[in-house]
Amino acid sequence: MTFQDIIKQGIPSELPAAKPYPADANRAPKRKDILTPAEKQLAIRNALRYFPKEWHQELAAEFAQELKDFGRIYMYRFKPNYDLKARSIADYPAKCQQAAAIMLMVDNNLDPAVAQHPEELITYGGNGAVFQNWAQYLLTMKYLSEMEEDQTLHMYSGHPMGLFPSSKDAPRVVVTNGMMIPNYSKPDDWERFNALGVTQYGQMTAGSFMYIGPQGIVHGTTITVMNAFRKVLAKGESPKGKIFLTAGLGGMSGAQPKAGNIANCITVCAEVNPKAATKRHQQGWVDELIDNMDALIARVQTAQANEEVVSIAYIGNVVDVWEAFYEHNIFVHLGSDQTSLHNPWSGGYYPVDISYEESNRLIREEPEVFKQKVQATLKRHADAVNKHTARGTYFFDYGNAFLLEASRAGGDVMAENGIDFKYPSYVQDILGPMCFDYGFGPFRWVCTSGKPEDLDKTDAIAAEVLNNIMAESPEEIQQQMQDNITWIKDAKQNKLVVGSQARILYADAQGRMEIAKAFNDAIARGEIGPVVLGRDHHDVSGTDSPFRETSNIYDGSRFTADMAIHNVIGDGFRGATWVSIHNGGGVGWGEVINGGFGMLLDGSADAERRLQSMLLFDVNNGIARRSWARNEEANFAIKREMARTPKLKVTLANRVDDEIINNLSF
Repeated sequence: MTFQDIIKQGIPSELPAAKPYPADANRAPKRKDILTPAEKQLAIRNALRYFPKEWHQELAAEFAQELKDFGRIYMYRFKPNYDLKARSIADYPAKCQQAAAIMLMVDNNLDPAVAQHPEELITYGGNGAVFQNWAQYLLTMKYLSEMEEDQTLHMYSGHPMGLFPSSKDAPRVVVTNGMMIPNYSKPDDWERFNALGVTQYGQMTAGSFMYIGPQGIVHGTTITVMNAFRKVLAKGESPKGKIFLTAGLGGMSGAQPKAGNIANCITVCAEVNPKAATKRHQQGWVDELIDNMDALIARVQTAQANEEVVSIAYIGNVVDVWEAFYEHNIFVHLGSDQTSLHNPWSGGYYPVDISYEESNRLIREEPEVFKQKVQATLKRHADAVNKHTARGTYFFDYGNAFLLEASRAGGDVMAENGIDFKYPSYVQDILGPMCFDYGFGPFRWVCTSGKPEDLDKTDAIAAEVLNNIMAESPEEIQQQMQDNITWIKDAKQNKLVVGSQARILYADAQGRMEIAKAFNDAIARGEIGPVVLGRDHHDVSGTDSPFRETSNIYDGSRFTADMAIHNVIGDGFRGATWVSIHNGGGVGWGEVINGGFGMLLDGSADAERRLQSMLLFDVNNGIARRSWARNEEANFAIKREMARTPKLKVTLANRVDDEIINNLSF
C-alpha cells in the first residue's frame, strides 16, 4: 500500500502483526500502577472499542501487558511503518487543503527528530502527548483525508469523536485536552483517567499540533537570556565568558544551549538522561558533552578565562553542579532550571545521588519513595541556589514550576511575606513587562511545501516588514523590534530547523498581521507554497498561568482562566483553521489553562480576511486583560491599538492614589 492508501484506510482491515519496541528508543518513563483491578478491566475494554470483535481475544492480552509494563496502553502494534515526518502538503491525501496542512503538522509533532518519546506519541515535557494511542492517530488521519470544507473534526483529548457538519468559516478541527471537572483535577486523578484512556495531557503545542521542535523556545530563551544579562551587566559589558547555569535537555528545554550561544555566553546545562543529551549534541544544539565533574570544572574555568561563547552539556544532576561550582568559587551570573517540574513524580525531575535507571525503577515500583527523594533533592537544590544568589547570582524561575514544587517540598524559596517567592518568574521580570504587555509574543509559521528556499523567502519577507514597521515605531518598542530583526536575519545561519521548515519570531499584532498578509500575497503570486501560521500558547493572550504567563498580573485575577477561554472561542469564529484548549501545559496539569490556534494561508482573499480578523483579536484580547490589571505597558499598547483600529473599544482601568487606599481602616 502507498503512504496515501495507508492514511485513507485508518484502522487496517487486517490485524497487523505484533512488533517489538525498538531497543534504542528514548522511552517514556513507566507510569505508576494506579488502577484497581476493576479499572484495569475498564481500561482494556476502552482500548478494545477501537477494533472489531474478532481481534479482541488477541489484543486484550497484549494491551493488558502494555498496561502492566508501561502504565498506559499505547497500541504500539498499530504504529504505521512509514516514516513519521512532515511531508510536503501535496503528499497528503485530502479533499481540502486545510485538512492536509493539519495532517502535516500532526506528523511533524511525531517525527523522531522532533518528538521526545515518539513511540509513546509524546512530543515533549515527559508526558506532552499528541494522542493517547496509535489507533487515535490512524483514525484522525483518516478523518482528515475525508474532511470537506463544511465539516469540523472534534478531538476529545486525542480521541477523534468524529466529523460534524459545520460551515466553511468554522474551524476544521477543535481540540481539547485534559479538560477535567475541577474537583477531579488532582495528580492522582490525571494519572488514573489517563491510564483509563479517557483523557491526556496535551502540553502546550504537542496536543494542538503546533510544536516546531526546540526552535520555538530558542527564540524566547534567547530574548530572556539576553535581557537577563542586560539586567545584571554594566551597559556595554559583554556576556562573553559569563555563565548561564541551568538544567534540562529534553523537548523544550533542549533549546537552552543554542539560545546561550546566540546570547554570547557560557551555557552549562545538566541533563540526567544520556540519550537526551547525546541527541541534542548530535543535532548541533549543544557544543560539548561532559560526564565528569572535574572535567566540567576545568573546562568552565578555561572558558571563563578566555571569555568563550560555548555551550556544555553535563550528563548528571544539576544539583551536583550548583554545589561543585560553589565549592570551587565559580561565579554564575545567571541561573535557572527547565526540567519538567510540572511532572515531578513521573520523570520530569530526578533525585540527586541516585542513578537514572534506579530512579526510573522507583517511579514505577516505589512511587512514594521516589517522591520523597525528589522533594529532598528540591530542598538541596534550593539551598545551593541560595548560596550562589548570596554571592550575586541572578536566579529566575523559568516557568517550569521549580519554585512552586520547591516550596511544596519545604525548600527555602519563599519571600519574607510568606506568600511570594524570593525569586522572580522570568515573566514577572522580563517577558511580561517587556514583551507580553506590549503584545509581543511567539508568532510562528511553517512552509508546507517543505522547501528550504520557501523558508528563506519568508525570512526575507518578515525582515523587510519588521524593518518598515520599526521605522515608525515608538521608542517604547524599539528594543523589541531590533532584537527580532537581528533574530530573523541570523536565523538561517543559527541552523534552527528541526523537522518542518518552520520559523518563529516575536511580533505584536501589527507585525503579525502585516507579515501574514505579505506571506499570503507571495503565495497568491506563486512565489512560495501555502504557509501555516500559529504560535506557542506561551503568549500574550493564549494562557492563564499564575506562575508563568500571567505571573505579572497583580489585580488578583491571575488564578482565573477567562482570557484563555475567550481566546480560543474568539479565534474559532474569526477564522482559525483549528483551535485548541488544554488543561495544563508548561507548568503542569491543573496549574494552567491554555489555548492555541493554527491557520492556513493559501493566497486567497478569504485567507486575508481571516488573518486580519483573527490575529487582531488573538493578541489584543490579552493586552486588554493586562491593561485592565493596571499594567502600564499594556495600557500604552491597547490605547495605541484603539487609535489604529477604530472599531476596537476597550474598558480602561482608572487608577487610585495609594494614599486613599492606605488611609482606609478595616
